[in-house]
Amino acid sequence: MSETILQDGKLYIGTSRKPDNAINKPEYLELKFGNRHGLVTGATGTGKTITLQILAEGFSNAGVPVFCADVKGDLSGIGAMGEAKDFLLKRAEEIGLEPYDFQEFPVIFWDLYGEKGHRVRTTMTEMGPLLLSRLMNATDAQEGVLNIAFKIADQGGLPLLDLKDLQALLNYMGENATELSNKFGFISKASVGSIQRELLILEQQGAEHFFGEPALKISDIMRTTNDGRGAISVLAADKLMMNPRLYGTFLLWLLSELFEELPEVGDPDKPKLVFFFDEAHLLFKDAPKVLIERVEQVVRLIRSKGVGVYFVTQNPLDVPETVLAQLGNRVQHALRAYTPREQKAVKTAADTFRPNPDFDCATVITELGTGEALISTLEGKGIPSMVERTLVRPPASRVGPLTDAERANVMKVSPVAGLYDEDFDRESAYEMLAGRAKKLEEAQQAEQQAEQAPEPEGENGGRWTLPGFGDEPTQASTTGKTKARSGYQRETVVEAAMKSAARSVANSLGRAIVRGILGSLRR
Repeated sequence: MSETILQDGKLYIGTSRKPDNAINKPEYLELKFGNRHGLVTGATGTGKTITLQILAEGFSNAGVPVFCADVKGDLSGIGAMGEAKDFLLKRAEEIGLEPYDFQEFPVIFWDLYGEKGHRVRTTMTEMGPLLLSRLMNATDAQEGVLNIAFKIADQGGLPLLDLKDLQALLNYMGENATELSNKFGFISKASVGSIQRELLILEQQGAEHFFGEPALKISDIMRTTNDGRGAISVLAADKLMMNPRLYGTFLLWLLSELFEELPEVGDPDKPKLVFFFDEAHLLFKDAPKVLIERVEQVVRLIRSKGVGVYFVTQNPLDVPETVLAQLGNRVQHALRAYTPREQKAVKTAADTFRPNPDFDCATVITELGTGEALISTLEGKGIPSMVERTLVRPPASRVGPLTDAERANVMKVSPVAGLYDEDFDRESAYEMLAGRAKKLEEAQQAEQQAEQAPEPEGENGGRWTLPGFGDEPTQASTTGKTKARSGYQRETVVEAAMKSAARSVANSLGRAIVRGILGSLRR
């Protein structure tokens, strides 16, 4: 089967047909153009997920690792052997796919929540202030505050790993804004409060599962098997897609990490990695302008790293124009054209293709059947091929999800089993600030107690002594005055930080205890 769906550096997608329904020629996606990105669009139930599945199969057999977001759970079946079903066998016969063999593919399951796959995490430090501020749609003032927070953490040797680390630092900055402004520049308490509210939104969407350790290593989604196939990483996104802010955070972080870590390769013979993001409209819907700009920038630059990004969505209008212009490989399934917006989408989709004199694209888009698509891929010197009406080939792997038991078995033998499944909460900014603050507070209490205690009389009953008789002279005996003790010493910025952090941590622990008590009473 692998020889059938992969031939001479090309992935077999399906077979085109003429206007009289006669079979025409095979349609391929050339591996050397796999990093030029792509778009798969179409209405619900028209076959987008199957197209994603067969492309992932082809890339895997070509030795290219694949990462895909699985919204409905359908893609999990790619890890199991396909089954002979009537509609699959009929399609194979229609397009002349001979032999039509079944195959299972090497799969690694991932899940931010750790329920349907291995955990995916990163740290606040790896996220960085720039990306974090852009994801929160922060103002310039708020972005400045975040940069100051990370600078304080760097100077103080305070690892920022999870949400509570950054929250503890922000609490301190808010309480000591005046002192810190003198050293780092103006810090607005309002800006600090706004950042904390945005972090709360991320936390409510499940970000506490995303930030922490052990952090994901990019190399673990770029694995190949001993027989040379690319591993297919499937991210369970059914729950994640309900939280678009967190999904956007994950997507941009992962693409940014790839761009930062991978070397420049130009245009290789085949991609180093291919991304598929199903239901991509959830990424762009109501997204702030800065987020769209960030996606556009990453998509444009990551091609030179050998990474191909393929968006899968219902409507080409779901993807911003600046991003759409960079997607060279197109697969367009059927669209409906009942409303003005749908009619505009049909026209937009038709206008993006290189015309075929045999048919009118706008008309055909509304007539396509399930598993049928208009396809145009890059060929020659990177020029889009003439659009063709194509019957998409049937997948070699299972159509439909794995059972829970099957998924568990795949995870048990996964090459990353045991690497990410347990949380590791090492000492970081939260604990370090609390520890230092506690020591400083204890030292200050001891000093206050010493100042308030009466002076000991000693062996001479408190009488003045002369030099040379065992006791050192007091300052009164040498200067005629007694040096006054200072009853108050101004706190340094660091001391203030430690005390503030101690209060913040104590308050947080108190709230956690109260929640635990109330929770137990409600059971």
